[in-house]
Amino acid sequence: MAKPLMAKATAVWLVDNTTISFKQIADFVGMHELEVQGIADGDVAAGVKGFDPIANNQLTQDEIEAAQSDPLHKLKLKFNPAATGEEKRRGPRYTPLSKRQDRPNSILWLVKFHPELSDGQIAKLVGTTKPTIQSIRERTHWNITNMQPIDPVALGLCKQSELDAIVQKAAAKKAAEGGVMSDDERRKLVSTEQSLEMENAPKIPTAIEGLETFSLSEEPESKEEEEPIVDADSFFNLPKGSGEEENEDDLRQ
Repeated sequence: MAKPLMAKATAVWLVDNTTISFKQIADFVGMHELEVQGIADGDVAAGVKGFDPIANNQLTQDEIEAAQSDPLHKLKLKFNPAATGEEKRRGPRYTPLSKRQDRPNSILWLVKFHPELSDGQIAKLVGTTKPTIQSIRERTHWNITNMQPIDPVALGLCKQSELDAIVQKAAAKKAAEGGVMSDDERRKLVSTEQSLEMENAPKIPTAIEGLETFSLSEEPESKEEEEPIVDADSFFNLPKGSGEEENEDDLRQ
């Protein structure tokens, strides 16, 4: 459902100028009912000037009167043709000044551990530009030697749900293309909770790679070809030496 412009200021005006219930105002502006109650108590939005939704073509007087007479009535935002598509015009993500110096480290982390993400996805996730991402990919960034990969969620540059969403999208795209993922790639393409539940794929130790086709049945054949069979009688046909001739002469005498 579309929300009004300047939602908090609109809620302030509705609290101050109407008898509409907190629940109705909360549903209309997209806030929690307790926040609206906090506005009425002066604990929330202190100093915020009310924004008249009637003068700004967001509500009609009839709609407000209907909501005041019926506590179950839901306020409907007035259709404004000039505002059509405005909610889709979102600029780059705003990054506080205190965290902008950590943004290159988060980009390096994403490039290293999620190379399947496009430059556009990374730019949208942490609020950066494609040339900056490209320089970090190519390691031509002016400060690349001092940078360390740091999780953007830990830095507060994005939410874990947002990171998981683009990672899942990349996983679905890779699966649709028919690509075969290794065990390490599967961990990169899924969320942390899912990767911990996965079983490791069986691997052959590198020391015995290439021996998986080895068979013992071939050994006897190779030995028969290399070593001739020795007959037992051949052990008794020993050549006669000089010592044996002397013994025969002594026996004759």
